[in-house]
This record gives sequence, structure tokens and C-alpha cells, in this order.
Amino acid sequence: MPRTLITGGAGFLGSHLCDYLLNKGHEVICMDNLITGSLNNINHIKNDRFKFIEHNVTKHIDLDSPLDYILHFASPASPIDYLEFPIPTLKVGSLGTHNALGLAKKKQSVFLIASTSEVYGDPLVHPQEENYWGNVNPIGPRGVYDEAKRFAEAITMAYHRYHGIDTKIVRIFNTYGPRMRINDGRAIPNFIKQALTGQELTAYGDGSQTRSFCYVSDLIEGIYRLLVSDLNNPINIGNPVEMTIQQMAEKILQATNSHSKIAYSPLPEDDPRVRQPNIEKAKKYLGWEPKIKLDEGLKLTVAYFKEQLNLKNT
Repeated sequence: MPRTLITGGAGFLGSHLCDYLLNKGHEVICMDNLITGSLNNINHIKNDRFKFIEHNVTKHIDLDSPLDYILHFASPASPIDYLEFPIPTLKVGSLGTHNALGLAKKKQSVFLIASTSEVYGDPLVHPQEENYWGNVNPIGPRGVYDEAKRFAEAITMAYHRYHGIDTKIVRIFNTYGPRMRINDGRAIPNFIKQALTGQELTAYGDGSQTRSFCYVSDLIEGIYRLLVSDLNNPINIGNPVEMTIQQMAEKILQATNSHSKIAYSPLPEDDPRVRQPNIEKAKKYLGWEPKIKLDEGLKLTVAYFKEQLNLKNT
């Protein structure tokens, strides 16, 4: 029975990974300091192969048990979070990754780091391929997240090259689905909450900036395929279907049967103008590509948000 540690395991993606790996027969240790994660995301798990440990991974991690896999997902991931917690974001990307890699070295575990499309910054190459080095402002407000993840990738590759650790780097593009927080601050949860509560939908800039949205179950499947592969270089996992923020707002108005209007606010500093993954490597080496269509994914996500807002029967 594989034994797996998931840091940030009570977060949006981490909790879905807990479910997925338990279903695959793993023993799962979920570690989270709950700065942005929530016990509500894992309270449904009733399994004697599951254990929760409340711990901040920027402090030394010590586990007695053997570990086959370590998936390092601990980090604030929404702009409102890493702007509120800039120092913890930098620390979890640097000290946290160092500690998790040290544990992987000690246990001879396979190590997977959750990186992000934000390593590409405001890209000058479109769509973004894994060999693109990015266009990042290291001293801008978003730099605390972007550079934390870029450092995390660098130290992960150093442990792979110097210590021979079997490491994986997944560059995660915009993902959505159940267990996103109502006040997450990113486009889809923001728009759904506003549409369901009769507020204006807040689009930044003129709404022409683009994103590519992947449903969470597709992403988790891609991550698992990478975990059990023999790949060590970074791999993009995301949905290559690109759309404007304006189009997404209109989609959510349709999905929620809302009559709310779209309002426009100034574009945040260093907000990427485009974002679209090139997933040719994932398709070629992992046999992976997303399957859930946007309308289906939004239907499931809206139902979850209705339940969270006590609007289930409306």
C-alpha cells in the first residue's frame, strides 16, 4: 500500500488529491496549517488510511513512517491570499519546499511540486510552452507568489540533479470546481458568488484579458499521471481552450440564470494579459488532456456554491 504525504492537503486541490489517492488505495497523510485550507474540505473523509496533521511546513517536518510519495501543495494560491500573506507565501515556496525535499531525500520518496502558470508571468510567448522562461516582475506585488514558485522549481531540480531524487514539477493553469472558497477572489468563484447574490460581476480592466479554465477532476487526473511517470522536467497541466474574462462572466450569468450586470474595475498591477497552456507534452508523454466541458464543469461548480450559500433550492 503506497503511503503518501500531501502538504496543503486541506486546500482546494489538496483535498481533491486526498480523495483521489485514497480511491487509488494509498494511505494518505494530509498536512496543513489551515491558513487558507479548511477542515471542511476533508471532514467527509472517513477512512482508516487517512490521517490529518496540522503543521506549518516552513518548520521542520518529521514523520516516523516510510513515505513513497510527497506532493507539496502547501501555498496560498489566490492573489487576495498572497497579497494578504506575502511573507508566508515566500516562506512556504522556499523554506517549505526545502523542508519537503529534505524529507523526500530522507525517505527516498518520489516528490511532486505544485508549480503554476504564474512562473510565465505576463507572457511574451503565446500559448505558453514549458521551455519558455517567463516574463516576471520580481519586485511587483505578485512577485511574492511568482518568484516563490520559480524558486521552488529551481530547488526541486537541484535536488533531482544533485541528490538523485525522483522529482516532478506540474505547472498548474487556472482550475475551478467544488471546494473553492466563496471569497477565493479569483474570477470563477467571484463571478458565481456575485451572480447568485444579485451583485454586479466585477471584471478587471476591459475584460479582454484571457484565461484557460480546467475542471478540477481533469487536473487531478493529470497530476496523478505525472506522479507515476518517469518525467522530471516541468509539465503544463491545464485546459487549452482560451477565453476572455468577459466571455467567462457571460457564461456564468447564463449558468446561474442571473440578471446581474458586468461592472469594470482597474486592472491589478502585473495582471497577465493572456494565459493559455500548450499541453502537447502532457498529451504525448502522459496520454492526458481535459475531458470536462466548461458548461458541465460550471453546472457542478454553481451547484456547490448554491449549497455553500444556502441557495440549493433556488
